[in-house]
Amino acid sequence: MRNEIHPQYGPVVFRDRAANHAFLTRSTLAARPTGRTVVWEDGETYPVVDVEISNVSHPFYTGTARVLDTAGRVERFERRYGKQG
Repeated sequence: MRNEIHPQYGPVVFRDRAANHAFLTRSTLAARPTGRTVVWEDGETYPVVDVEISNVSHPFYTGTARVLDTAGRVERFERRYGKQG
């Protein structure tokens, strides 16, 4: 690999404010100078990235995902506008 072309890769805390959940992982987002940091459970200070959705708040992972009733929509459309053919 060539030197000095790859971004810095380091520990970052991703925080889901909607679910009040945070997790520590490694990412290249640590290189961005946002100035926001958080003191983690181990007493170290890490850069923090706020996310809107994580595995804790996503409907697919929480089991609250809704299935669209496409058959009901088609039937309603046919009743409203008449079946063609």
